[in-house]
Amino acid sequence: MKTRNTPKRLSKKRRKSSLTQLSLLDSNSSVEIFSNDMKSKATVPLVNSKSSLSPKQESKTVSKNNLARSGSPSLFEQNENDVDYFMETGSDEGTKHNKLCNSSHEMSILQDSVFDNVDLSLLEKQCFAPQAEEQATVLTQVDSTETSNNIKSKHTEASSPFAEKLFENMSTSTPKNTKVISNLSDRIRQKLQNNAQVSPMIKPIKKHDNQLTHNEEDFYGLPKRVKELLKSSRGIDTLYDWQHKCLSMDGVTSGQNLIYSLPTSGGKTLVAEILIMRTILCKHKNAVLVVPFVAIAQEKVQSIALFAMECDFLVEEYAGSKGRFPPRKRRSKNVLYICTMEKANSLVNSLIDEQRLEEIGLYVVDELHMLGEGGKRGATLESMLTKVIHQNPDSQIVGMSATIGNIDELASFLNAQTFTDDFRPVELSEYVKVDNHIYEVDSNKLRAGEELTHVRTIFSETKETEKADSDQLSTLIKEVVPDHSCLVFCPTKKNCENVAVLICKLLPKTFFTHKEKEKMTLLNEMYLQSDGVICPILQGTIPYGIAYHHSGLTSDERQLIENAYRSGAISVITCTSTLAAGVNLPARRVIIRSPYVGRSFMTCAQYKQMIGRAGRAGIDTKGESFLIFDNRDKEKVKHLLSGHIEMCLSSMMYDNGKGFKALLLNLIGLRVVKSQSDVCDYFQHTLFSKQVSTIKQASPGMLDAIGEKSSNVISSIVDNSLKELLELNLVSQTDDGALEISTIGCAVHKGSVDINISELLFHDLEHGLHGLVLENYFHLLYLVTPYEAAHSVDPNWLMYLNEMNNFSPGDVKAASAVGISEHYIALKASGRNLRKTKVNELVFRRFYVTIMLYQLYKGRSIWDVASQFNQPRGFLQNLLSSTVAFASSTLHFTEEVEKFWPYTALFERVMKSLQFSTSPELTMLMEIPGVKLARAKQLHKLGYHNLHKLATASPDILVRDIQYMSFKQAQQIIAAATVQRNEKINTLEEEIQDLQSATK
Repeated sequence: MKTRNTPKRLSKKRRKSSLTQLSLLDSNSSVEIFSNDMKSKATVPLVNSKSSLSPKQESKTVSKNNLARSGSPSLFEQNENDVDYFMETGSDEGTKHNKLCNSSHEMSILQDSVFDNVDLSLLEKQCFAPQAEEQATVLTQVDSTETSNNIKSKHTEASSPFAEKLFENMSTSTPKNTKVISNLSDRIRQKLQNNAQVSPMIKPIKKHDNQLTHNEEDFYGLPKRVKELLKSSRGIDTLYDWQHKCLSMDGVTSGQNLIYSLPTSGGKTLVAEILIMRTILCKHKNAVLVVPFVAIAQEKVQSIALFAMECDFLVEEYAGSKGRFPPRKRRSKNVLYICTMEKANSLVNSLIDEQRLEEIGLYVVDELHMLGEGGKRGATLESMLTKVIHQNPDSQIVGMSATIGNIDELASFLNAQTFTDDFRPVELSEYVKVDNHIYEVDSNKLRAGEELTHVRTIFSETKETEKADSDQLSTLIKEVVPDHSCLVFCPTKKNCENVAVLICKLLPKTFFTHKEKEKMTLLNEMYLQSDGVICPILQGTIPYGIAYHHSGLTSDERQLIENAYRSGAISVITCTSTLAAGVNLPARRVIIRSPYVGRSFMTCAQYKQMIGRAGRAGIDTKGESFLIFDNRDKEKVKHLLSGHIEMCLSSMMYDNGKGFKALLLNLIGLRVVKSQSDVCDYFQHTLFSKQVSTIKQASPGMLDAIGEKSSNVISSIVDNSLKELLELNLVSQTDDGALEISTIGCAVHKGSVDINISELLFHDLEHGLHGLVLENYFHLLYLVTPYEAAHSVDPNWLMYLNEMNNFSPGDVKAASAVGISEHYIALKASGRNLRKTKVNELVFRRFYVTIMLYQLYKGRSIWDVASQFNQPRGFLQNLLSSTVAFASSTLHFTEEVEKFWPYTALFERVMKSLQFSTSPELTMLMEIPGVKLARAKQLHKLGYHNLHKLATASPDILVRDIQYMSFKQAQQIIAAATVQRNEKINTLEEEIQDLQSATK
């Protein structure tokens, strides 16, 4: 007997909400966009939408079934288990259910939905327990005629199996002493009255679908709910063959470490997510996901939030200023920590210090090749993995990358299995273009010394076009857009902007009409996000479906462009190489404008990452890449195309071995090593120790810091590192050789402060105690301004002087307290040579950066400050993020030095103010991943003032009432809010348990 889909029938009655049409602002609101000749302008009205309902009214309007109907995961979908829950409990839910039957109309609905395939006798016994006699009496007073007519009409309209079953159950379960009644409604009433005298039958509550069991269906050891979520939220029904093989490897299933490498866009992330959820849901261990950038960490939090909400685990973000050290110990739920490399290292340190590292069952490292980045980040990642290998050998480490040239050495370092495949979901065709000629690339032919195959010759349409576009970029682009997409990689940020404008000038006017409405919506979104200001270049290029993308844009602008590109509103993006290494934005055609990244010739790894973006799975049938170069670079390009990906070499020796010094300080601070011999043994676990012979051949200059050509490289590194830490008074060594950390060393260790600036930071903080200016936040902001920011900004000394002249008395005091002399600034502004002047110019440069931060702190927009100081707005936004991170490190630093206690509360307040730069009532909303200032204002205006209201909101309502919000964005925001709410609830519950256990 077939069952009917209950939620579907319910949704017919409840399907009341729908997306409202966007309404236009008044005619004065508009933006100007360039037409084809880039001179005349067209006016585009700005779109707006207004809500007619309050959140309270909205909650009454939209039912849970709207979510299931809209294709979202079936969190609210009613099923047989939900019905059994109502039927089998003698609780208030059953009583409320009875009240639904007080009208004939509701009775018919109840028959048609809730009673589907349910034994009626169970309903009778459970709904009318002795304690519910009063409700039973009320039910018997229902007008029998009206009820009968409704039910008969239902039965007449569709003689369903359910109706036949209902009559069968009613007739066979009637007690013998009861008079048989032909009228159906009377029979129902009689049956319910009889059963009201019977004790309720108590059964255990069945589990809902979202309560996980591990024998429901085998999906790589996961509950079937995970498979359902992958299909409903991402459209993933089956895995690629390589994914299945990788997940089915004996070593992987048994918990052995794994490194897997495939081309970009091959589906590596899904394997990692399955392993993460297997660890959390099946092994009941916590997991750590390490990503290279803060933006990617926030993106991952959003993408995994739905799974966390449905599968009942927690997600905590450790990026920027976010993250608690040590993390809260959870009893009832497991946690996924999504961390940047620096935060992951601090997290591991705190867990080792608390002897809780065994709580982590899995470490997943995205972009494992970052080990060979050659700077602080690569060394930090290697240090973290070394500690995990040594201190938590039972945990599993999984690393993934598209560009690892020496995977065997990395496998030796991690003691890992390897899995490699050249799978691509879409076939890739590589081409190069020299002058007007296009050649097809075959790496095997190049290695064999053969020439490339000439494919075709292309020409510009007119002489004017040839003059403006000698590389025929516009010709290559027009071959695929607007029906398909194209990425154009440029060597510099400025070149990205220039190429975007150039392409617009050469495209026909028909491009302006392609998805015109969507492009207008994008412009309006940008207008909202940036407080009424739009980049003039983007304002002119977006109407043609073209945009540029680089770090000079704010994260909001980049995200809007990325979303518009995915939707097809933007068909061409001109970008720098950073897009290839970060966001997943595949294209039908990838054009590399030049084989240079900045002034450096690109590496094979960079080239592979760029061309790896060609071909969109499920959309395109093929992908194409074109590398444009001059004849003078022919030999370099030949080597680039035929060569192998560069080796990933340890970064521990960067800046004269700073990576080893930081690791040594960590180990002493964590009391993991006690003597110099212990350090030598520990350093043997590093990737560097596995690559000593390789480094001597491939990069001998890396060992210059050791000095003499020692036969025991590791021993020499330990000697040099320990010597410098002793000189900086960060550690001490007793007469018997025992190593101990000093107070300042402990502060550097706990704050994850750069060793080279530790002494300077301590001096600045100590100096501040003698004359800390608290009339405003100027002095405090200076103390948390990152030192490296001073090296990245060249002050405009005339503007510097003008700003000083506009200082308030409190500002002047703060400037004087840190050693700023107006006289020196005036001399610099006049252009005099001041080389003989004994002034630390780093202080003046750092204070110049602090002035920018102070302007932002006071509420000025990034656009205004960027314009005033002639700085990219993306730089200012990154400056805010790095300042918040450095403030967090400085806070932990001061907590370890007793005399710095006044700074603790002050720096915490500065961090919050800088992180959100907004009013306190919006802070809670802006802590949710994906919610920026403009979105937070919209949500707050609609009445979403706390996490609970937003977590229980309907995506349909948000889409209807919030300007330019897509259904997917609404789902992600609600899921993220739910995860945060659940985390806070769990925290409070465990705090209560701690208090209760302490009082016993």
